[in-house]
Amino acid sequence: MRIIKQISSLEKVRSESDMRYAEINRKTLLRGERFSYQIVAKDDRYFGITTEIVGKIEVESLLSPYIKVFYVDNAVMDCPLDDVNAAFEADFITKEPGLMPDILVPIDEQDNVWIVRWPARSLWVELNVPEDIEPGTYDINIKLRRMDMDGMEMEDTYVFTKTMTVEIIDAQIARQSLIYTRWLYVDCIADYHGVDVYSEKHWELIEKYITQAVECGINMILVPVHTPPLDTAIGHTRTCVQLVDIKKEGDIYHFSFEKFHRFVGICKRCGIKYYEIAHMFSQWGAKCAPNIMVEEEGEVDYMFGWHIAADSDLYIDFLKQYIAAISKALVAEGIDKNTYFHISDEPSLENMETYKKASEIIRPLIGESKTFDALSSYEFYEKGLVECPVTGIAHIHQFLDKNIENQWLYYCCSAQSVFCNSIMAMPSSRVRMLGLLLYKYDIKGFLHWGLNFYNGRISKFRLNPYVTTSAYGAFPSGDPFVLYPSKDGAYSSIRAKIVYEAIEDMKICSTLEQYIGRQAVTELIDSYAGAPLTFEEYPKGNDYLERLRNIMTDMIKDKA
Repeated sequence: MRIIKQISSLEKVRSESDMRYAEINRKTLLRGERFSYQIVAKDDRYFGITTEIVGKIEVESLLSPYIKVFYVDNAVMDCPLDDVNAAFEADFITKEPGLMPDILVPIDEQDNVWIVRWPARSLWVELNVPEDIEPGTYDINIKLRRMDMDGMEMEDTYVFTKTMTVEIIDAQIARQSLIYTRWLYVDCIADYHGVDVYSEKHWELIEKYITQAVECGINMILVPVHTPPLDTAIGHTRTCVQLVDIKKEGDIYHFSFEKFHRFVGICKRCGIKYYEIAHMFSQWGAKCAPNIMVEEEGEVDYMFGWHIAADSDLYIDFLKQYIAAISKALVAEGIDKNTYFHISDEPSLENMETYKKASEIIRPLIGESKTFDALSSYEFYEKGLVECPVTGIAHIHQFLDKNIENQWLYYCCSAQSVFCNSIMAMPSSRVRMLGLLLYKYDIKGFLHWGLNFYNGRISKFRLNPYVTTSAYGAFPSGDPFVLYPSKDGAYSSIRAKIVYEAIEDMKICSTLEQYIGRQAVTELIDSYAGAPLTFEEYPKGNDYLERLRNIMTDMIKDKA
């Protein structure tokens, strides 16, 4: 029997699915909102013997200019989790290695052809509702026209036609207020695609990756003024992607920002609003200078790096000139007030003294820009060492009790047991719950370390993300990246799109807030959950998220 259904974007359709999904056929939307759903198909008429139907996807709708269709492909989930505490947590799709649907390939890259086989597979349909659309009811008809053995379309022969009816109400969704970053590694782009750093092809690829990032809701980009000192083995270097050319003459450093301005220009074209400057000191303690290339007497080499102490006179003198030049370039671009400087990533209390010295060097030099870093100990903020604490999700409630004005959040490979994350083995509902939590606790920004990290642990080797999604077991699958390299750019993922839906949930909350106030919205979130929503305690499954979203949309419709 052939089974074809329209289902929620929160389902992950694995090959062995029994197809017991609730079908959806109607949705109420706001102007400017994005809505995604899936069409899943499975042909099991021959009791497990693989059959296939080849057809061409057709979209028939007045909304078709705003619709994108993706083929959902499987990724290799070689390390579902690496946290022993998470092994006892029930809220995983599976804890066994295997395949997991994640990669979103634009259907037009395959000439709109889709093959329906016995294993369950799905299409991802995405509607981006224009802000200026006329309110009303619209149908989206997705059809699969059968093709013959020679690949020719068969006239008036359709495998299926599925219709989604959307009602667009006369209310506009709120603008995104969350600052959202996942770290872009331009070295990994050059390494994977085999292009020279900052060649024309590299610039083209960088723009395509940033475009995909913006499609996922990202509005802040890591700027590699020097190669970011992240996940790099002590004594080693990553591929140099330093944007600022530096030349030393005596005690004076000269800086060229030509590549920097080109990079920022790409970011602006793509819609990036915020910028973060690569860390000025080594990771996990600020003990050393980052790897920075400098030309002196005609020779270009790493003048700074693991061999230079963070508080050395040579590096401090350089920093004063370097940061002054960066700050001037930021002002020239008009982005200084939207720029954040990193000091050192994930310092611990035992590194407090070295971090303090680094902070005292940096903060007087950056003008109206801000400092922020991923950390887990409140003492760093309490002592005034960082303006915007980016707190690990397992420690966030310690910070929330202090009513910090510029509170950020991050998660990474750790704390998999009960917290939201975007690793592959988790159900999409657990990924999307992030949005309501960010709204309720008024979190200003969200950071994740891996947009496109295609290296092994501490970057000692490069890897193929289509072979391993865990950096060969260094992290839980999915943690290192949410974008997959394509032949000529990058593919998005289900996980990236679900985080975007989490941001959409925040925007729906903000829209409803305009009518009933913030307190009433947070009370609605808690009451519908049956208990106060916290980062450790929240409803599991799809039902809470989808029903609450529908309730909020209906309330907006009644009041608009």
